Amino acid sequence: MEIGFIVAGLVVGFIVGMTGVGGGSLMTPILLFFGVNPATAVGTDLLYASITKAGGVYVHQKQRNIDWKICGWLAAGSVPAALLTVLALHALRADTAVVNAVIKHSLGIALLVTAVAIVFKQQLLRFAQHHIGVGETLYGGPRRLWATVATGVLLGVIVTLSSIGAGAIGTIALFLLFPLLPTARLVGTEIAHAVPLTLVAGLGHAGLGNIDWHLLANLLIGSLPGIYVGSKLTGRMPDHILRPVLAGMLALIGAKLVF
Repeated sequence: MEIGFIVAGLVVGFIVGMTGVGGGSLMTPILLFFGVNPATAVGTDLLYASITKAGGVYVHQKQRNIDWKICGWLAAGSVPAALLTVLALHALRADTAVVNAVIKHSLGIALLVTAVAIVFKQQLLRFAQHHIGVGETLYGGPRRLWATVATGVLLGVIVTLSSIGAGAIGTIALFLLFPLLPTARLVGTEIAHAVPLTLVAGLGHAGLGNIDWHLLANLLIGSLPGIYVGSKLTGRMPDHILRPVLAGMLALIGAKLVF
């Protein structure tokens, strides 16, 4: 089984490196397939994401692709929301079946939303660009600020319950909020925001006993070289083929978990 987890980490790391698709939407369903219970799968994947994305923050910061102001607004909503969600899970701790059921259904819904976001990404981006107001600034006004904080709250709850959403959903939400933000800076900002969010949520799950540390080590052994090799092949597979395949897979898994 250890070899299986290392290979899973390698495959997911390779796909993430090549496509940029969030690792949680792929890794957590794979862990469920291996028979890992939902709570442990989500908790382990959250810490896995915080470690792997920390390297991405270093690279993006060197290239000055992180907008720390927007990152701070998101974190102002997401980190407290993650803490409150963990406290709610602690309150349900005595009933493991309920906790697993909540996490399983949250995971299914997050997968379905991610699949839709992947399929309609280009349409959503065009919509945002066409609705830029005349003379609009990058950050907009106070209303944009509060909308960003509210988006952070939503992401905090979704990511803590399912380990999914910080990548595909978060990036598209940012583009809709800040259509003037260059794509590279948008991606870097979302990765930077995902690190504290997944770390706080992951440590919260650790307090619940939802982390398999040996499993985490095996996933990292496979994923780190996988991400490196995948990043070297970025753009080699046609996007119009890859996205529908990934979205279809996520939709099937999500529908199975929900229904």
